[in-house]
Amino acid sequence: MTILILGAGQLARMMCLAGAPLNLNVVAYDVGSKKIVHPLTGQIYTTTLEQAIVDAHAITAEFEHIPDDVLTLCCASKKFYPGKAAIKTGGDRALEKALLSKTAVKCAPYQLITEKAHLEQAVASLGKPLVIKTCQAGYDGKGQWRLKSDDQIEQIWSQMADFIASGTESAPHTIIAEQMIPFDREVSIIGVRDKSGNTAIYPLTENQHTNGVLTLSIAGKEKSVIQQQAEDAFNKLANELDYVGVLAIEFFDVAGQLLVNEIAPRVHNSGHWTQQGAHCSQFENHMRAVAGLPLGSTQLQRVTAMVNVLGQAAIPQQVLSIAEVTSHWYGKTAKPGRKMGHINVSAANLHELGERLAQLSEYLPEEDYPGVLAASTALILN
Repeated sequence: MTILILGAGQLARMMCLAGAPLNLNVVAYDVGSKKIVHPLTGQIYTTTLEQAIVDAHAITAEFEHIPDDVLTLCCASKKFYPGKAAIKTGGDRALEKALLSKTAVKCAPYQLITEKAHLEQAVASLGKPLVIKTCQAGYDGKGQWRLKSDDQIEQIWSQMADFIASGTESAPHTIIAEQMIPFDREVSIIGVRDKSGNTAIYPLTENQHTNGVLTLSIAGKEKSVIQQQAEDAFNKLANELDYVGVLAIEFFDVAGQLLVNEIAPRVHNSGHWTQQGAHCSQFENHMRAVAGLPLGSTQLQRVTAMVNVLGQAAIPQQVLSIAEVTSHWYGKTAKPGRKMGHINVSAANLHELGERLAQLSEYLPEEDYPGVLAASTALILN
């Protein structure tokens, strides 16, 4: 069985690795080069996208921002999962908010902006500070502003106006202003839904972000009440979209009440821990779902932390001297802030996980791997 993935980055790479033991042949469409490639070896095939669509038994995606003509072509084959609506929603915050409203899943109060009067209305109705985000083309903290005082309005609006003006009639650009929520922490849920509507959901993950980019995730800390809220949100959204594959939802935890921050219609950075912490990883479960295979177990086997490797030329080899540590390298050229790989560390309990993170911190400088030592201390003292 052949699976075609739209996108040829590290997520396609890890889906390919997960698909091989399932006897799934995986190829990828590199949106940049417009070539069909092998997502692991980088081999370039002479196959056209049209032919790859014909040859594929199922088509999926590793990211949301797929050119509309490519997405339309793949959807016309009726082989594309999770579906056009899901991908479009994941790539447009305005559509995302509409979905949340329709399904009655809670999020922060917001205001859509296409002109200056809307920004002024947002300041008046939502108050300050505001988090302002582009609805399209923003990721990893990019395309965002923080409005804390009225004297920022003119400067921020001029930057926003440039973005709005860069849109077209067929692909308009909009912006959303959200009330800044004083949340306690950020968490996410990773779940999978198959073609028959069956679902399997992983334990909630606690996430740490630095400058808008995920740096650390920990799975195995959550209580049932919070977990149930997240699962309810997952089921509502996945069922509404008739979703097939892995879906990730990021939340703000506000005194035990979860508010959706973002939706990602794909395997997700905060679910990388599942490679060592669960029997069936998010990558394998996504491949199972789109291929029509039974879903695998999402039960936590070992409490696990994932440390992102950002902008580094290599993962220090010394980390492999620590028990239950696994390194994952993406094979990309190092650039500042670029996701180069990740490190998973597992343990029998949270205290032991804290001790192992403390050992890891000896080889991972704080300036390059922020928060590892602090997370270890919190787990040990808890």
